[in-house]
Amino acid sequence: MSSPEQALASLLSQLALSFDGAVLGIALAYTAVRSLLKFSATSSSLNKILKAPSVVHVSDLRSILAVHDDQDDSSSQPSDHHQKLVVLRGTVEAKSAVDSSWKTFKPNVLLSQESGDKAVVVQRTQTGSWITRQLVLVGAVNCPWALLCIYNEWKGFFGWPSDLRAIFARSRREQESTSIRAVPFVLVDGGRWPHSDFVVVNMDGSNHPLPLTTVFHQLQPITASPYTFLQALFGHEYPVGLLDEEKILPLGKDITAVGMCSFKNGVPEIKSCKDLPYFLSDLTKDQMIVNLAFRSKILLWGGVAFGSLSIGILGYAVMRNWNRWKEWRQNRQLQQQSQAASPDAGTQIASEEETGDVPDGELCVICLMRRRRSAFIPCGHLVCCQLCAISVEREATPKCPVCRQEIRNSLRIYDT
Repeated sequence: MSSPEQALASLLSQLALSFDGAVLGIALAYTAVRSLLKFSATSSSLNKILKAPSVVHVSDLRSILAVHDDQDDSSSQPSDHHQKLVVLRGTVEAKSAVDSSWKTFKPNVLLSQESGDKAVVVQRTQTGSWITRQLVLVGAVNCPWALLCIYNEWKGFFGWPSDLRAIFARSRREQESTSIRAVPFVLVDGGRWPHSDFVVVNMDGSNHPLPLTTVFHQLQPITASPYTFLQALFGHEYPVGLLDEEKILPLGKDITAVGMCSFKNGVPEIKSCKDLPYFLSDLTKDQMIVNLAFRSKILLWGGVAFGSLSIGILGYAVMRNWNRWKEWRQNRQLQQQSQAASPDAGTQIASEEETGDVPDGELCVICLMRRRRSAFIPCGHLVCCQLCAISVEREATPKCPVCRQEIRNSLRIYDT
């Protein structure tokens, strides 16, 4: 771990343990609440998928929806208004292949630029790859040797601003630009032709991940330039190349669709359900159930564990601060009683204090006028006069001005 990361970790640990761990307890309580809320959502999704009928063949979908409509309104014809959650397994096919119109003669599909595969979804991502300043000598082969030698000698001096900046804000090492194209597609029964039965996939408003296949992966190196050398010299990172990645949803791929299915103009259509974590996936229904059941158990026990820890830490912080407040209140009452019993005690102490020629090494570190006479307990530092020591003791959380350790009392020291 580098020094900036160590400093950041130390700062975060001090913040988490402040107020006797109260901040850490609140953070654990927030994590526990979030885990339990996610557990509730995951359990609800699991129950919905368990109750949803599993459609093995697309041709069975019409009968399932027809039975659902008959139970609702006793009509023999499928309705365009009723929706039913189903789990459907089918094969990807372009919508133009099943349209009975002039579009059939013009297939509406996408082609991968690199592999030439036919697809209905193409996602292309370009990522800029960076390396840290210490590896710049490997990539900057086109820079003059003299400049590299100068950089090697002075990199410690020029590098400290970036290290200091890294403590507060970590710069991104990757810059991505993603473009996605899609055409209308349907799910059909694989191996059957013609495709008389199909279901249209409606992706409007869906933010679920797609089961895409990576077909192209290549790193294009960047030629070093004077500007690149300046980036490496005064900056924190050095660009080395562009990483191109292409993912497609090819024709003929078997996928599972989980969503609300209904008839639209007499054609079955399925769209995503925002309450479910899946829409289009490579997993089967049984695999989804296993994953959701395992995730719900982890979230439940994680929420219970974090909640128990937070209760223990917050209880300890509350009791410790309560006892500290009661101790301070008792000390305060004793001081007030002693001051009421002897109102001239302060003037007597002031008259006893030496304010004449006192060496610099024996002056009080607070007032810089009187001689050091009181030692703090339990740290034992003799750094204050008696009046300043009393004023320190009267604070809400008295601490030694040297070591910042909490003090319980002070002791008057007499010279022999």
